[in-house]
Amino acid sequence: MADQSDLIARDIDAYLDAHQHKSLLRFITCGSVDDGKSTLIGRLLYDSKMIFEDQMAALEADSRRVGTQGGDIDFALLVDGLAAEREQGITIDVAYRFFSTEKRKFIVADTPGHEQYTRNMVTGASTADAAVILIDARRGVLTQTRRHAYLVSLLGIRHVVLAVNKMDLMGWSQSVFDSIVSDFRAFAGQIGLKTFDAIPMSALRGDNITEPSAHSPWYAGPPLMSLLETLEVGDALQADPFRLPVQWVNRPNLDFRGFSGQIAAGTVRPGDPVRVLPSGKTSTVARIVTTDGDLSLAVAGQSITLTLADEIDVSRGDVLASADAPPEAADQFEATVVWMDDEPLLPGRPYLLKIGAKLVGATITEPKHKVNVNTLEQQPAKRLELNEIGVCNLSLDAPVAFAPYVENKDLGGFILIDRISNRTVGAGLLHFALRRAHNIHWQALSVDKAARATIKNQKGRVVWLTGLSGAGKSTIADLVEKRLHADGRHTYLLDGDNVRHGLNRDLGFTEEDRVENIRRVAEVSKLMVDAGLIVLVSFISPFRAERRLARDLLGEGEFVEVHVDTPLAVAEARDVKGLYKKARAGEVKNFTGIDSPYEAPESPEIVVDTTTMSPEDAAERIVAWLDGRFSTEDFAI
Repeated sequence: MADQSDLIARDIDAYLDAHQHKSLLRFITCGSVDDGKSTLIGRLLYDSKMIFEDQMAALEADSRRVGTQGGDIDFALLVDGLAAEREQGITIDVAYRFFSTEKRKFIVADTPGHEQYTRNMVTGASTADAAVILIDARRGVLTQTRRHAYLVSLLGIRHVVLAVNKMDLMGWSQSVFDSIVSDFRAFAGQIGLKTFDAIPMSALRGDNITEPSAHSPWYAGPPLMSLLETLEVGDALQADPFRLPVQWVNRPNLDFRGFSGQIAAGTVRPGDPVRVLPSGKTSTVARIVTTDGDLSLAVAGQSITLTLADEIDVSRGDVLASADAPPEAADQFEATVVWMDDEPLLPGRPYLLKIGAKLVGATITEPKHKVNVNTLEQQPAKRLELNEIGVCNLSLDAPVAFAPYVENKDLGGFILIDRISNRTVGAGLLHFALRRAHNIHWQALSVDKAARATIKNQKGRVVWLTGLSGAGKSTIADLVEKRLHADGRHTYLLDGDNVRHGLNRDLGFTEEDRVENIRRVAEVSKLMVDAGLIVLVSFISPFRAERRLARDLLGEGEFVEVHVDTPLAVAEARDVKGLYKKARAGEVKNFTGIDSPYEAPESPEIVVDTTTMSPEDAAERIVAWLDGRFSTEDFAI
């Protein structure tokens, strides 16, 4: 290294042994743009002697070439590794860096300051024990300072350091420092941030970073490094009941079956009774297995493999817990959601929810409110846009074991994933299970779906016709129903216009209302299939996500997607209801194909091209498919 530790030079074995037994602190740097986060981390790496000689040489060369300090060392370049970051002088992605001192090991996450990258700040903060919030002394407390402070509080980070940076540019004025701290303290009180440490510093010059600065004789507190070395790293979770989210079922051979994961809370010993959630099955711990041999005791934070005395069903995503103090399991919750995607959160749209290693389907109701991070005002909201924070109700398609996030991050934190693109679109914190989740149960019925279908001598199905307005969906669906009815089949036709006269008369044509429109129709269709009917659904249904929801509600082979493929120009030329003309004139808003998108099916079971087929031919193609008189190539693209 450029400046070797004395202990490394004297006795490398002693250094490695001491290093192994040091505690680890994870912390983030956050704040607004250009507050000096990357420079601070670069200075910490430099002062902790964690820069290799070749890195130092490269840093000096890069500082002369692209640095912002007039040829002097630009410490930010140690962290800003992306070309775009160096070009713009900002942090875009989360950069993780490891360093250590003689007292402690550290993993620091340099998080971006731009509002558009707030999602990355949340990612970095999700595993942090402490947060260093930087403020440029010239600018004081800014909007993004408040946003990051609110997120730090929301994510339950226990230790907060307010680093008032660039004090050298303000002449080390104590009144400037005191005014900034006073402003931040007023906001911190509003968000429940009860205590924090404030330090005046210059990250670039090294003042109050590792040593007290002579430029601030009025500051009596410790420098930043000393403070970070003495923050308590929590063992509080060890006193809680035992919790182990199962990440992997370890089955290397026929004679071994273990359940691997990191202990989220509590302690465990061989012989302890445990309960599997959400199934509720019980057993006792037989062994605690690690790569270094079996243990007689394991505690929160350790990664282990447990074997059980009984052969019970345990899967990835389940939670092993103390038998006498298990966590709750539920499928409906209130939660805070931080939205991270350019596409807005739409109530009723199906997403995937990942909590620990458990992946389940989820839908979100209309937000109860969103939070203005500047005023902390709770504002009404129909949706959540990028970087907005709201409180919503969640409904899952299967129960999960959980704990409120304020009690346990591992069992209370989750992410939301788009079903189509697999993008992470949101992150959330569970508050509590909704009471109705405990009071609503499936009622066992004597007559099931198979029995109802058998008496009708048919298989219940949904034939879902989707396409632009004017494509001919309703005409084709009506002809299909006539053919099936003439053959003695039991059918029902759900038409988009007709349903809006009754079941969905309260819905408009915003994206949110369209999502809810299709969700309700999908649920009704499911009930009709359960009754053994062949259900014809004729809806524009413009979004793939909602059509996927309808498919996922049904069993294998029960959902038949029919793309009534008509080009926009053809559908608009027909304009049988005069709606395209009104949409072009601006009299009808959110009209599919004009000012609202249509997402064509990617792999429908049947495609009918109404520019080359008559409605009668299209109906015959669908009936032939239902009767099994088809070749796959003839019916779908």
